[in-house]
Amino acid sequence: MRKLNCIILGILQAFVALTAMAGGFMFVKDPTGANMGFSFSVLTGSIFPDFLVPGLFLFVVNGLGSLVGAVLSFTRNRYAGPAATALGVILVAWIVIQVIVIRSILWLTGMYFVLGLVEFMLGMHVNRHQTEAAQHLTDINPAGG
Repeated sequence: MRKLNCIILGILQAFVALTAMAGGFMFVKDPTGANMGFSFSVLTGSIFPDFLVPGLFLFVVNGLGSLVGAVLSFTRNRYAGPAATALGVILVAWIVIQVIVIRSILWLTGMYFVLGLVEFMLGMHVNRHQTEAAQHLTDINPAGG
């Protein structure tokens, strides 16, 4: 079951990574947001004069971070669960902040919010499974040797 969870988690993270890097790149390339169909007016009242900083965050944190998470998940690294949990929280927070700043919800917003929740829950599940497996090994061999 852990292998399947890690594969599903890796696929989800790879999808988020690719789409976040593409979107982030587009905002960095054109901070006006015009090439993505956005207007400066959605940033009115926010701390951002344009889409450059949100684009950088989207590319680096959600994009590259999720890419690293996908590698950890696909290789079933011991940090896959904690990384997925953190990345899920970051993605959900990103979406909540985006809704507050833009003051509207698009279907993509809802989709990424759900993906963030799923990533968080799968990360917690993988992490719990790893903790239980480590405890089981300690129970079998308490001396550690």
